[in-house]
Amino acid sequence: MRRTMLKGKIHRATVTAASVDYEGSITIDSRLMEAADILAYEQVHVFDVDNGARLVTYAIPGGAGEICMNGAAARLVDVGDQVIIASFCELAPAEVDSFSPRLVYVDSSNSITGTKSPPVSGNGVGADPDVPAPFGEQQ
Repeated sequence: MRRTMLKGKIHRATVTAASVDYEGSITIDSRLMEAADILAYEQVHVFDVDNGARLVTYAIPGGAGEICMNGAAARLVDVGDQVIIASFCELAPAEVDSFSPRLVYVDSSNSITGTKSPPVSGNGVGADPDVPAPFGEQQ
């Protein structure tokens, strides 16, 4: 059995532009892509914090601070909305314990304010001190 795991996340980026007539995708500041280990044309999930919209598209590199919704996605996410951009990977059970996702935190200008790579370590319970243990378990 393989597990689908969060590989990279850009947390609360601000959408700076939208282009309905572009072929599709999301344009992301290339520095953010590198920090979150997201490649050009890699599938990403986009979660709009402001309106709850969720979509799947692919990433293309852009300029400093740029987060642009392209194509049909531009109708779901507005300029100024905050989004979470996530990529995932599949891991074999033997790979899980040594895996760490790359989490990137940004400010309202989409400049990096911090990064984390919390270890998954086993079943993940207690791996990240910011994530509470499941009900009934102690950390």
